[in-house]
Amino acid sequence: MVWLADPPPQATVDPAILAQRAVDSMTLRGPDIASPRASGRYTVGVPVWMWVNQSATTYGPNTASASAGGITVTATANVSKIVWTMGDGSAVTCNGPGTPYVSSQEMAQSPTCGHLYSKTSAGAQRGKFPVTATSTWTINWQGGGQAGQLTEVRQTNMQVAVGEVQVVR
Repeated sequence: MVWLADPPPQATVDPAILAQRAVDSMTLRGPDIASPRASGRYTVGVPVWMWVNQSATTYGPNTASASAGGITVTATANVSKIVWTMGDGSAVTCNGPGTPYVSSQEMAQSPTCGHLYSKTSAGAQRGKFPVTATSTWTINWQGGGQAGQLTEVRQTNMQVAVGEVQVVR
């Protein structure tokens, strides 16, 4: 029998690596766009309200843990912003999921996330503007005596038709 004054060194586990493992086990997706709808028709000069459906995989919170070497790290992911590129050369940054439109709002602009098209999509490919919603996931983690933050980005693409209303007198 061998007696050691100090125990043999153990391999240390980097909590940041465990945090990334926890994030990798999450299913983080791009925004689940509720509006604008690809099947909808939008009009120049009429406010477009933009919002997303919220779930753990498309908006958060989404929490997962990873363990190794006696250390457990827990990570929680939430969408911190969504940047919408509207296909007409403009981009809109929304710091929340947006506000669902209700018909009583009539022609009002969205209080949280909206856009106003100033031209039709007639000249765009297939007559529709390409719209991209890009979510930035902010992930806070802690464990193993450490804490940190990671960022992941996901996107969803769609196309919308924007036309004009002609008034004849």
